Amino acid sequence: MGTQETPGGDNRSRELPAEVQGPPPVEPAEPAAPEGDEQRHDQEERASQSGRQRLAKGLWPPRVTRPQLIVALLLFVLGLGLAIQVRSNNDSSALRGARQEDLVRILDELDDRTQRLEGEKQRLEDQRTGLENSSDQAEEARKQTVEKERQLGILAGTVAAQGPGITLTIDDKKGSVEADMLLDAIQELRAAGAEAIQINDVRVVANTYLSDTDSGGVRVDGRAVGKPYRFKVIGKPQDLEPALNIPGGVVQTLEKEQATVTVTRAEKIVVDALRAAKRPDYARSSSQ
Repeated sequence: MGTQETPGGDNRSRELPAEVQGPPPVEPAEPAAPEGDEQRHDQEERASQSGRQRLAKGLWPPRVTRPQLIVALLLFVLGLGLAIQVRSNNDSSALRGARQEDLVRILDELDDRTQRLEGEKQRLEDQRTGLENSSDQAEEARKQTVEKERQLGILAGTVAAQGPGITLTIDDKKGSVEADMLLDAIQELRAAGAEAIQINDVRVVANTYLSDTDSGGVRVDGRAVGKPYRFKVIGKPQDLEPALNIPGGVVQTLEKEQATVTVTRAEKIVVDALRAAKRPDYARSSSQ
């Protein structure tokens, strides 16, 4: 340290006081939250928890009252009715999607079937009238019996038949035609009014069955029929041919299998393949 002389010659030294350190700086403290805000926050949290608990208790377990059960039952019945209505509408969707000419053709077929049934009804009524008015009822009954036997013989395949109809030829070179496809053709022809059907040299009757062979062919009543399959059908040609050519019908299905299908109308079709009359083992006429 340096000395400093004072006036008057006083050489006494005078030391400066030591540097005094000040107190450490005090950091500013964060303001404390008011006591009222903490209490309010705790109350809100407890209120929210109790609200969720009340909601959970209100939802589970469910409490079903009688009015609620009645409403649920009514809604179920209403839904079931709507489902049935939608299903019935879907069942007729095939006709809705058909073209106008297809609908007209289907309607014509229904009219023709109705006319055939009306004609059969009229014929039976005429037979009854003839029996009632004939002077020789025994002779009239015999004639009608002979006529009925002839008709039943045609249906049973025991007698030959001829008349207008069509010839359906299916040339299956790929071997893709199966028995169920030929059966569909038979069913379609019967529905269109076919009275006698013959496939190649086999007569088709009520109990005819078809099956596939191991070599890719078809058997009719257990007899293998060769290709091409030729149907001779007696009936009204104006009904038989359109029934086979409807969209999605027999002809289109066979052509999808790469088979060649030909339908030819004719004024005279001869069905001469016969079946032996077989006496039933158990069935007997109820009039005996």
